[in-house]
Amino acid sequence: MDQVLYNSTRGGETGVTASKAILKGLASDGGLFVPDHIPALDKPVSALAGKKYQEIAYEVMKLFFTDFTEEELKACINAAYDEKFDAEEIVPLTKAGNDYYIELYHGATIAFKDMALSILPHLMTTSAKKNNIKDKIVILTATSGDTGKAALAGFADVPGTGIIVFFPKDGVSYIQKRQMVTQKGANTAVVGIDGNFDDAQRGVKEMFGNKELEAKLSAAGIRFSSANSINIGRLIPQIAYYVYTYTKLLAEGEIAEGEKMDVCVPTGNFGNILAAYYAKCMGLPIENLICASNDNKVLYDFFKTGKYDRNREFMLTISPSMDILISSNLERLIYKMAGEDAAKTAELMNALKDGGVYTVTPDMKAKISEFVGLFATEEETKAAIKDLYEKTNYVIDTHTGVAAAAVAKYKKEHGADRKIMIASTASPYKFARSVMTAIDPAYDALDEWTLIDKLSEITDTELPPAIKDIKDAEVLHKTECATADMQKTVEDIISKQF
Repeated sequence: MDQVLYNSTRGGETGVTASKAILKGLASDGGLFVPDHIPALDKPVSALAGKKYQEIAYEVMKLFFTDFTEEELKACINAAYDEKFDAEEIVPLTKAGNDYYIELYHGATIAFKDMALSILPHLMTTSAKKNNIKDKIVILTATSGDTGKAALAGFADVPGTGIIVFFPKDGVSYIQKRQMVTQKGANTAVVGIDGNFDDAQRGVKEMFGNKELEAKLSAAGIRFSSANSINIGRLIPQIAYYVYTYTKLLAEGEIAEGEKMDVCVPTGNFGNILAAYYAKCMGLPIENLICASNDNKVLYDFFKTGKYDRNREFMLTISPSMDILISSNLERLIYKMAGEDAAKTAELMNALKDGGVYTVTPDMKAKISEFVGLFATEEETKAAIKDLYEKTNYVIDTHTGVAAAAVAKYKKEHGADRKIMIASTASPYKFARSVMTAIDPAYDALDEWTLIDKLSEITDTELPPAIKDIKDAEVLHKTECATADMQKTVEDIISKQF
């Protein structure tokens, strides 16, 4: 099999094996690890049609994680994609109206992050054994709402690991916060910060780059790693569900072999849509990638103009996991656009860090013509949720609502007649108040749990276990801190808890 090694987008590390890249999370120069080439699928898509999710996941991941043995990789996959998911097929596909919704929320925490974070702990512990790492691995992660809980659930009580999650205490939904602060596990810690997701992410990245802190932890037998999508072990597993979805449509006769589709992804940190782009680079018949933004439309503006500018008002919206102004995974696309020129990538990322803005050249922008940036306002998102429910009785969450609204605009502006797959990234139960009041504002008078029961009634679905489990759960994590105190908080947690 063709070997794939990993390089930093900023040039400081090259020729790194998959297992070492997974363990490190972030490259030592602050860059992100990217494959030295994107391998093509080694079987025709038609030969994959009808296969189970676990089988498709192996066919994708074996091409990227080439230093894992077949036995190691299949063990990770089978441990991840099991009865934790409430759907046997792992990723159900629902046609509502004329579009297909890839339901990525049937895992333990009812959000798409489960798809990769169910396997990451297994990839990481296997990687540690492969590299004879005896240090305790402390996962340090910032979350805009969903990554945190999915990472906590994945790493809770995993031997040889600890996990610390930072989240904006006033920037997540009621359910998202309850899921995190009630998390069990002796090796888990959750901290609310006085800031937004970008503040949390910046603080985490600074700790990864702090050599003095690294030396102090190393002396204590501890090393940091990341569960954010900056970790290549988070990103690669996400490719699998786009391949699986296409093969499922093919097996069911919904699409012809080789027929191109468009994919729409509600986008914040850019990892999920980047995985779809990698799937296209592997040979999956995808034409356009619709990048759907909410009112924090920094990506929409970038795809329109080639200028990335985070110097703008930060908006709190009903789709909080997308309330992001610094989309970290975009760096991987920038590297590709720059012809894998690490110096150019580093120059642009330094410009973003120093002044909050960079502009790509027209030649660079021309290389990503398949990306279409669109955005939806709060009112357009609510209208899309209401309209879909009234026409089809299908209920989507607020992030998927952004995507549905973007798709409506896309059809109007582009007149495309290709099939469109929408990444449905979270269960509507996770954002029950926003979803229900979009359907009927009168629901806003109900308390949170009555709303959830009403959602169950109108959708004729049972409450997901993830919701049942937190209703009366004890709050176990009460730590809060200022953004400036994140490192001190981490050191305190490590000294007292880990």
